[in-house]
Amino acid sequence: MTLNGINKGVAPIYAPYRLALCVKSAGWQRDFDADLLKCLPGPFTFKGVFHGVPSGALSLRIRHEHGIWRDFRFAAKELDGDGSLILAAVDGGPVSEKNEDRVGLFDRAHLRGACDRTPAFYAPGETMTFTLRLEHVAGPIPAGTAFVVWKRTGDDGLAEEGRADAATLPLVVRTSLAQPGFVRLFATLQDANGRIFRRAEKIDGRTVDGVRAANPYEKNDRRVFFDGGAGVEPEKIPQFPEPEDFDAFWAKRRAALAAVPMTAERKLVKGVGGPANIYAVSVTCAGPRPVTGYLSVPKWAEGKKKACGALVRFDGYSRSSVQRPTKVGAKGLMIFHVNAHGYELGREYGYYRKFYKSIESNGHGYAFDPAQNSNPDTAYFGGMTWRVMRALEYVKSLPEWNGRLSVSGGSQGGLQCIWAAGLDRDVTEVDARVPWGCDHGGETMGRNRGGWFIPFAKGLPYYDAVNHAKRVNPSCRVNISRAGLGDYICPPSGIAMMFENLPCASKRIFWVQGSTHGFAPAEPNQTFSAKKGTWKK
Repeated sequence: MTLNGINKGVAPIYAPYRLALCVKSAGWQRDFDADLLKCLPGPFTFKGVFHGVPSGALSLRIRHEHGIWRDFRFAAKELDGDGSLILAAVDGGPVSEKNEDRVGLFDRAHLRGACDRTPAFYAPGETMTFTLRLEHVAGPIPAGTAFVVWKRTGDDGLAEEGRADAATLPLVVRTSLAQPGFVRLFATLQDANGRIFRRAEKIDGRTVDGVRAANPYEKNDRRVFFDGGAGVEPEKIPQFPEPEDFDAFWAKRRAALAAVPMTAERKLVKGVGGPANIYAVSVTCAGPRPVTGYLSVPKWAEGKKKACGALVRFDGYSRSSVQRPTKVGAKGLMIFHVNAHGYELGREYGYYRKFYKSIESNGHGYAFDPAQNSNPDTAYFGGMTWRVMRALEYVKSLPEWNGRLSVSGGSQGGLQCIWAAGLDRDVTEVDARVPWGCDHGGETMGRNRGGWFIPFAKGLPYYDAVNHAKRVNPSCRVNISRAGLGDYICPPSGIAMMFENLPCASKRIFWVQGSTHGFAPAEPNQTFSAKKGTWKK
């Protein structure tokens, strides 16, 4: 199906709201492969390949996927019962057997894996048993048509490989690990020539923490694959030595920040509206740039002393993202959404393109330059951590703040959350997803790594979340809302060490089998949590 349209508005669609363009009838719904945030003023074309379309009346609509901003509603009177905005009627037409015959055998397939125990943790040398199954295959699989090709790697440096005819599935893979750490099992569905089968449609559904895939690669990944693993005594994984002068280094950096008087510019953003006032904020800071971001203050709390708590939000790694003001339905909280870099707000696209180019170093994206990272005083993370500390100081200076201080973020944002809690003991609650930057020294100890990581340099341990976790206030409540057993952007060994180091009376980590960095298979998954203290169900 091809959809041609035109956006007659005067501006692009900016928002953290997750909008989906979909075709729907009673009991059936499919989303277009469309990024509505790129629907700029002017003509557009979206395409979707849909299977099993029912006959009869369909409707084209835009729906909101409830994530962080759960109180979103379209500003229109004519909404469907589910809150979606109906754009047009579509004739589905009769279902054709000829069309159904064209559905590929693996167009909707998913390779699901699970271990023989939950939690998927074992003793050294104990046999780990993985079972892989193909789901949503369109019919019987003829012998010799497809093969599951798998590879086992691990923190022991060993590797095993295998291949099995998909017609004989389920496939059982047994392995073990003689030391504390993690095993990774990666498998793909391939044809006889080694080409990986790909689904006809994306299945980039919501992850267990309520967000879409975290990066363009995973958003566009249609491979039929499994990426997961299991651990051995994660609480005993040997850690890379912490710098002896770690606390002295951070005392010096705190003093440097304190030497810069905190002054803030705060401008009301007009035309956003909603139950909160939105401000563009810039706060002076040590380092090359200020803290910048958007602050939302509930209108009912504005100017009232100690009226509400505060949430500071941090974002994941990006070399192109631009922060824009959004309507925020703040329910009892001030929300300060800061960007990692301190760039100017509200500028034209060309400014941001030049900005991201300017923070590259020696041909590396920001934070990846080994020369910079050889010295903790020159590492890019230095300025970022100053901005984290100053952002917290600013929020605590607001008269409306009542003493409750939460932080949240995923990936790089999760790393900033651990920095925040480790560097400021006033942080009362952390919600970090797939936190990045744990165990920078792991590669020197032979631990498994993926293809995207910062090469080890002597300055990095000062910024390692594994070390900052030790300094978190024991009264702080920490929730690691997702850790993927197949995530080798943020390897499970590093996240496990960071979690082990948290001295908190209440802490929880939620492990997901088959989850990569930004992707989790459709439920039900093999999931499990490790926790200390009491938690609501």
